[in-house]
Amino acid sequence: MNMRCLTYSLVLAIPMLAASPRDYPVKPVPFTSVHLNDAFWAPRIETNRKVTIPFAFQKCEETGRVENFINAAKALRGETLVDPKMPGYPFDDTDVYKVIEGASYTLSVQPDPLLSAYVDRLIEKIAAAQEKDGYLYTARSINPAQPHRWAGAKRWELEEVNSHELYNLGHLYEAAVAHFQATGKRSLLEIALKTADLLVETFGPGKQAIWPGHQITEMGLVKLYRATGNERYLDLAKFLLDVRGPKGRPYNQAHLRVVDQTEAVGHAVRATYMYSGIADVAALTGEAAYLNAIDRIWENVAGKKLYITGGIGATGAGEAFGRNYELPNMSAYNETCAAIGNDYWNHRLFLLHADARYIDVLERTLYNGLLSGVSLDGKTFFYPNPLESNGQHARSPWFGVACCPGNITRFLASLPGYVYAQTGETLFVNLFAAGTAKIAMNGNRAVALSQETRYPWDGLVKITVNPERRGKFTINVRIPGWARGEAVPSDLYRFVDRADEPVRLRINNKAVPIALDKGYASLERDWKRGDVIELNLPMPVRRVAAHEQVAADRGRVALQRGPLVYCAEWPDNPGGRVRNLLLPDEAPLQAGFKADLLSGITAVKSRAFALTYDAQGKAVRKEQEFTAIPYYAWANRGRGQMAVWIANTEAAAKPAPWPTIAIRSQVTTSGRKNPRTINDGEEPRSSNDPDSYFDWWPKKGSTEWVEYAFEKPATVSETEIYWFDDTGRGEVRVPASWRILYKDGAGWKPVDPLGPYGVERDRYNRVAFKPVTTGGLRLEVTLQPNWSAGLQEWKVR
Repeated sequence: MNMRCLTYSLVLAIPMLAASPRDYPVKPVPFTSVHLNDAFWAPRIETNRKVTIPFAFQKCEETGRVENFINAAKALRGETLVDPKMPGYPFDDTDVYKVIEGASYTLSVQPDPLLSAYVDRLIEKIAAAQEKDGYLYTARSINPAQPHRWAGAKRWELEEVNSHELYNLGHLYEAAVAHFQATGKRSLLEIALKTADLLVETFGPGKQAIWPGHQITEMGLVKLYRATGNERYLDLAKFLLDVRGPKGRPYNQAHLRVVDQTEAVGHAVRATYMYSGIADVAALTGEAAYLNAIDRIWENVAGKKLYITGGIGATGAGEAFGRNYELPNMSAYNETCAAIGNDYWNHRLFLLHADARYIDVLERTLYNGLLSGVSLDGKTFFYPNPLESNGQHARSPWFGVACCPGNITRFLASLPGYVYAQTGETLFVNLFAAGTAKIAMNGNRAVALSQETRYPWDGLVKITVNPERRGKFTINVRIPGWARGEAVPSDLYRFVDRADEPVRLRINNKAVPIALDKGYASLERDWKRGDVIELNLPMPVRRVAAHEQVAADRGRVALQRGPLVYCAEWPDNPGGRVRNLLLPDEAPLQAGFKADLLSGITAVKSRAFALTYDAQGKAVRKEQEFTAIPYYAWANRGRGQMAVWIANTEAAAKPAPWPTIAIRSQVTTSGRKNPRTINDGEEPRSSNDPDSYFDWWPKKGSTEWVEYAFEKPATVSETEIYWFDDTGRGEVRVPASWRILYKDGAGWKPVDPLGPYGVERDRYNRVAFKPVTTGGLRLEVTLQPNWSAGLQEWKVR
């Protein structure tokens, strides 16, 4: 047995093997040793346990994800399947694994016989779907002669492309270790070990040399290594990293060897899972080149590719990182899974470097871009997390690609494991939340801590220290970057205004000077039972500006109070509009707690100007009340406008359009997407403008339609169409042809055009026609073969 193993206690609640010096220098305190009773996180963790996890299991049943295992087992037994249904995606198995992982974490801290029995039955179904040599992949086993179209004819042959065979197993490993630690049962662990042994026999030096198309296998193998001490699993994790690149695609970070990468590119979730796996292997092997690589990449993300909410992955094209400083707001992708991956990665970097800047990013992501991924009731979710909306965004109870709900279940259940850490005789207080913890220090010292705080609504934190016996050790209390005048640990964002009230620290009611070391106030002393640390973090509302190279945020400010980023949302502001607001720099900002709003929040109030175009196209100002809410809480009250970045100059403002006949019309379409963007009055910058468009994707080559129902019959004689075309990013092109029809009684008749129907990009395509008096118009669009189509704006005169 290799004695290098040490349980990574964020996800393994009970250390299993003795540690040696080569591992993470800092160890997280297991989440099972931390019990939160605060008013912010504790209710959310309980909602996750009582609502989200059962709901996610229900959706896995309803959508056939559980049935996939049942059908695979039947096929392996030689039973005839009548019209066997393949998984919608080859990675659907992972949704079951992820929710099992989340359920296991909750079982570690809250026994639940019914949940435990249900998980046991699921594991029996998974075991029955496993082939004799350990292979487990329902997308093939259900019908080996005709597997899923992404799977390939043979095992592993499309793994580097899109089969997700190894990705599925990575999530299985994480679930299996969590379940074993929670229950002591080996049922799922034995399934996982059988698959891992198959991988060891199949891949490695002198064997097959492929890398996972979607990373996480590396993290999962390391967890199996920690749980078993089988060094072959760690060796395979390193092998899968070493053989990656340089002849692959940036999309899944295979364009360069991992040790040669310096910039975050490609699919953001795959990237952060890989970076986390690199950190794990670096910690356990001492591979300096690995550590250098992820340090360089982190500097790139923190300095050029991080949203103010902590979200990452700017573009929906490839669910990927954009170019440096490419951080659009309306079209921001910011997948919930990427936020979770970002926190996994930053936490590991902290364990390697003991530097609070990684926890600063973790906290920013946690309270904003991650928490926004789940509704207050725990039943609906965001896949992307944009920073601006015109009403086209809404939470969903589930997705065809349902990775995000399952990831939420497992992350929130393990959240207390991020609060504390320790190394030697030093204890780290990283996050602030009321509750208790019992921490085993080196040298057989046990220290009990209790926090009292209303954080994030209040910056006063009281920490009572109760060591098992009196003695000298160090407590490092994080002083968040936002409290030290540092918006993020780079120049990507900065606070515009000054905060005059300093951070204060007291021990036993005596002031203590704050000497910072890597973002921590280091408190070394002879600690005894009942000693009290009082930390006061002032929480004024701050204006934040972005780096000048972030084009989307020029002339705008964001609002932040404590760790929370704020947004303006439609229900709280007059007229239901917020994208047309101008917030003057001199307008005072006032914070106040509202217990009856959005489960209790601190709202920000001020005065702003609403800008609206008049009939002559001149912007008119009107002063009005301004309200902002925490970003995580938006979209819990229906569709409507939202904005994180608020204009503070008129040049950056977006005045509300004059209500034309098109804007006042009711719009319907043959597509399923929200059509509000078609007549929102927004002027597109180009056909490829990602901020406000409608398309019929994934439909291709078909004939589709858009209809305007006028408020009342009107005489019209001209229309203008600005086509959406995402050449270079996606599969939408200008249409093959189109025409306009007008409402005549119960039917539609073509207008008599006075010119051609144009399909030019990057301009309005105007067509005049003989005047008609009608109650509505219909736009009929024929899509090009093999391409979809869409439009940015449709005007009528």
